[in-house]
Amino acid sequence: MSDLTPAPWIAAQTRQLLAQRGHSWLLQGPSGLGQYSLALALARAWLCEQPDEQGACGSCASCHAIDVRTHADLSVLMPETVMLELGWPLGEKAQADIDDKKRKPSREIRVDAMREAVEFSQRTSGRGRGKVVLVFPAEQMNHVTANAMLKTLEEPPGDVRFVLATEAAYLLLPTIRSRCLGHTMSWPDLDASVAWLESRGMAPADAPILLRAAGGRPEDALLFAQSGRDAKSWAALPKAMVKGDVSVFRDWSPANVIDALHKLCHDLLARQAGAHPRFFEPAQLPAHASLHALSQWDRELSASRRTMNHPFNPGLMLEALVSRAQLALNFGG
Repeated sequence: MSDLTPAPWIAAQTRQLLAQRGHSWLLQGPSGLGQYSLALALARAWLCEQPDEQGACGSCASCHAIDVRTHADLSVLMPETVMLELGWPLGEKAQADIDDKKRKPSREIRVDAMREAVEFSQRTSGRGRGKVVLVFPAEQMNHVTANAMLKTLEEPPGDVRFVLATEAAYLLLPTIRSRCLGHTMSWPDLDASVAWLESRGMAPADAPILLRAAGGRPEDALLFAQSGRDAKSWAALPKAMVKGDVSVFRDWSPANVIDALHKLCHDLLARQAGAHPRFFEPAQLPAHASLHALSQWDRELSASRRTMNHPFNPGLMLEALVSRAQLALNFGG
């Protein structure tokens, strides 16, 4: 997503939060609602040379420095995997270690990076507009990392502000949550989400299908499409699983396959409980799976999610997942 053109619901929340005072914000909610986008919009506005009630101007030297990831008064704390994905540069030592294959990029926020951010917060602002520490996803701080920022978060030196963004606030230390002003992300309505997805190049016929596949979360729907998955494959997925057809998952990652099967299982369990399916249209769902088989399948998918990053053979793993899905969906006892 472009930093310069936030979705309308992100722009509205930016205006709302800029009108309030506070040095530490915690933006929370499920994935796909724009926590990172909102956190970055706030950081841009706080550091902008010509801000207004709408946010950053988008054209000053400060805004440009953020666009090219070189702002001296912005410290971004993320897992190294996320920083690389979003285009933020790693520290020199971290980049050198990874380039020399001494280690892989970290999947959690390292305590060394947090200590550097604490030191950053104590330095004088380079541009005179204060300093900002952006943490995303904040739940990726372990206890050591989180404890390293507690005192600074409670009593920030000078003119530093913190914005923490999370998709799992319950995983944060209570002491972290208590030191921040909380903001729960707003859910955009269907029409606004579809219009935004179409403005990002998604076909009008595909946008509602992929938005439903993402559980109504527009940023997740966009990532769905950008990963190479499509609306046609999603609509065909339930019947393909009944037949044990692995071709519907061509070029999907193990994480995406498990996520899709979990959503299918969720919708079938919801139907068993008399609720409406969330991710698929009712007519797309197979008719005969039993509650017992679905419950057991759901537990097995949860176990698979915990081990999906292990170095399994991808082809064999896919065949095993699809075979298990076929068994669960054709067990009508």
